[in-house]
Amino acid sequence: MPTSSSLLTLRFDGTLMPLDSPRIMGIVNCTPDSFYDGGRHGNDSGQIQHALRLLHEGADIIDIGGASTRPGATPISPKEEWCRLKPVLEGILAQAPKAIVSIDTFHAQVAEQALATGAHMINDVTGGSNPEMWPVVAKYNVPYVMMHILGTPATMQNSPSYPDGVVFEVYRSLLHKIEAAREAGVGDVIADVGFGFGKTLEQNFSLLHDLRAFHELKVPLLVGVSRKSMVYKALKTTPEDALNGTTALHAWALDRGAHILRVHDVKQASEAIALHRLLQNNKRIGDPTSH
Repeated sequence: MPTSSSLLTLRFDGTLMPLDSPRIMGIVNCTPDSFYDGGRHGNDSGQIQHALRLLHEGADIIDIGGASTRPGATPISPKEEWCRLKPVLEGILAQAPKAIVSIDTFHAQVAEQALATGAHMINDVTGGSNPEMWPVVAKYNVPYVMMHILGTPATMQNSPSYPDGVVFEVYRSLLHKIEAAREAGVGDVIADVGFGFGKTLEQNFSLLHDLRAFHELKVPLLVGVSRKSMVYKALKTTPEDALNGTTALHAWALDRGAHILRVHDVKQASEAIALHRLLQNNKRIGDPTSH
């Protein structure tokens, strides 16, 4: 059975965010080479304004990334990554001081600089492969997104294989890493199965089909499928034309208990959540066992 969302919360600067209703993490890519929106929003000012638009549309969290993690992406230095992130982070915090800002990085140095500047959480696509990351997260006592990846962004799509089954192996990996992160002092952990990060099209859909199994981790589940290849390759289209498919996957993820949707398109995700809430309310009203 899925873990009750009403029992799950995230803590930001002493304030609790309940997860009794799904939350939205809006994506702001400060990169020229992201698979969908790299360079789309222009300079630092444009990216700040884009973040403010996402907040206006209903984003609960803004996730800023300074380095592309698309398949085959060329790594950049922590220094360059921070140079991209710093002005956007500072601009968002200045213009929207109540905004909750996440930093999408696997560099502990960047995480430290961002958290010292005022960021509220870390989204780590390598799930703690950098041994210096967890002590930084523990030091600032912030929520931490632990994503599963097979290999690195440069190698992850080179014939990914899961001999014991993708659902079992991803679950086992996340379970062991969550336990290790807790031992390192990390408090709030959010699990992300890592759609598209070292998975074939079929493996991605196996993970989505069996997403309920990951509630046994007893942590919130973040789903990041927005405009990814599991949408546009399956539909033989492009990331630019993948919004409708993304929304369909969001609906199925919500029905399997996703707590956070990480999205490019906040308005459409908000609508999916609103409609799903009505569906769930209707189910409870019509359930004869509830009387």
